[in-house]
Amino acid sequence: MEIFISLSDDPRAGFKAGVYDAGEAILNMELIASLKKPTGFFDPKNPLEKGMEDTEDEDQSSNSEEEEKERSIESMAYSQRFPMLSFSNTDMAFSEDMLVAGSYHGFNIYRLEESGFPNLMTSVVCPGGQGDVSVVGNLLIMSVQDTRGRLDCGLQGVDPEPNEERFRGIRVFDISDPEMPIQVGAVQTCRGSHTHSVVDGPDKDGKIIVFNSGTSSIRDQEEMEECFENIPGDDRTALFRIDVIEIPIDEPSNSRIIDSPTVFADEETGVIAGLWRGGDHGDETQDTYITDQCHDITVFPSASLAAGACSGNGILFDISDPAKPKRIDDVTDTGFAYWHSATFNNDGTKILFTDEWGGGGMPRCRAWDPMNWGANAIYDIVDSKLEFRSHFKMPAPQKETENCVAHNGAIIPIPGRDIFVQAWYQGGISVIDFTDSSNPIEIAYFDRGPILDDELITGGYWSVYYYEGTIYGTEITRGLDVFKLLPSEFLSENEITAAELAYPQIGSKRLFNPQQQIPMAWPANPAVALSYVDQLERMDAIDDDAKENIRSLLSSYDDQISKGGNNRLSRKIRNVSLEINPDNEDAEKIQNLLLENLEGIAEKLKRS
Repeated sequence: MEIFISLSDDPRAGFKAGVYDAGEAILNMELIASLKKPTGFFDPKNPLEKGMEDTEDEDQSSNSEEEEKERSIESMAYSQRFPMLSFSNTDMAFSEDMLVAGSYHGFNIYRLEESGFPNLMTSVVCPGGQGDVSVVGNLLIMSVQDTRGRLDCGLQGVDPEPNEERFRGIRVFDISDPEMPIQVGAVQTCRGSHTHSVVDGPDKDGKIIVFNSGTSSIRDQEEMEECFENIPGDDRTALFRIDVIEIPIDEPSNSRIIDSPTVFADEETGVIAGLWRGGDHGDETQDTYITDQCHDITVFPSASLAAGACSGNGILFDISDPAKPKRIDDVTDTGFAYWHSATFNNDGTKILFTDEWGGGGMPRCRAWDPMNWGANAIYDIVDSKLEFRSHFKMPAPQKETENCVAHNGAIIPIPGRDIFVQAWYQGGISVIDFTDSSNPIEIAYFDRGPILDDELITGGYWSVYYYEGTIYGTEITRGLDVFKLLPSEFLSENEITAAELAYPQIGSKRLFNPQQQIPMAWPANPAVALSYVDQLERMDAIDDDAKENIRSLLSSYDDQISKGGNNRLSRKIRNVSLEINPDNEDAEKIQNLLLENLEGIAEKLKRS
């Protein structure tokens, strides 16, 4: 392995290990803060959550020293028993100046300073995993899947036998006082809640619609009578479904499942197992999981679309009726093991799917691992069909002690471009430009060395998201990291500033939920206009005179606005013209966006 890594010239290859002193490499980003896990959210006796050796056969003779050395790090990791009470950091949501970081052990609420720096405000211990979170108004929605979860958030766990105290499903907290969250609702589900998606609402009746994705074992019917195992020929099974949950915003205690549609059913025969049946796709292809669940469903409400990453398939849904999702198209990939998550671009014309090969706990970014396994797959949406364009995988080879595969990320709202920031567990953070769907390129990154040099410990980034000018990453083992983008050949200072000015087109202007994607808009502002100029310059699609004229006209904008406007400057900006090249569609798009933004700036400068 070390030989393969030594052949790479990537600065991320071959770091020294360490919990808080590992080697680091960073490109076109700045790490501005690293916060360790709060007290109560790690085990002081086992802060790394190291597994214990399985002792079932300890009376049998142990391996010789030579045999032990020959065991791979991965096989040793498989032989470990992991702690029952997990403290892993998981997903995030943002509302106003608040960041909520989920955990298998509960959640933490941080207050964000204007600079983006987070200050811990509240910790809520409520074990049950996996702790994915969303915020709607004063309600916090949380996913719970573990069989140890309790209705009362207790630490004592639950008896393995059917038990009315067990909780697996969707919790709802009132966070109107974020320093004192109160559990106000709980919806039990057959397979727990691995992730959830806020689809719609609150509507005129004050109801929120949530999709629930359960991926865990099916409950015993003694515990929940409507939960049926997978019995051949019995379509009542809890598999092959998602749950549609209704949450009354004023009475969350009345939250309930309103439907559990079989969204994978064959449209002609009605067979509920209508998509990928599991297995490989032929020689030298991946063994792909059966499509009997969705891991993530990302909704794009403004276009009435949703993208489902559903174990064995990527799916495009019509959610015109939020309570009755309808499958429009589905795709497979011979290199995907498990369709994990999905992200639209800002226009809703592309979807980036991820493959969680190895389940997130295994090293899948080694020098010999295929670059289209455990990767991203980028699709364009053309006439309501998904058309494959390319794969992308974080390119730096990682060690066998680093769990690494594609994981959660989000769009960075650079106007006119498709930029995606993504977590790769111990593969670090990667920022890619997929504006050209067929040719994604990496433009920034951050990575650390492994937690331990000789043992695989699950760690690294679970989720990495952009919010109001700052990038936040939940590090499974170490804590919470905070970054800023830096100008580079790939990203100008104007583009970075323009992203900070972006706001959701609909709904709350300060909100980010990971599986509810609202398209972003940009104000008429010099930074936005100049970001388009920078892009045209990068494309060699604007002449020097036009470029300098626009920059000169906009240089006095702030001064003139402070004086109440300037009609003469307004007219000059409105009269800017560009030589449009209809043969270059990409450049023509940016030119039109620039002219539209200049028109808005000119309007702001007009004196009444």
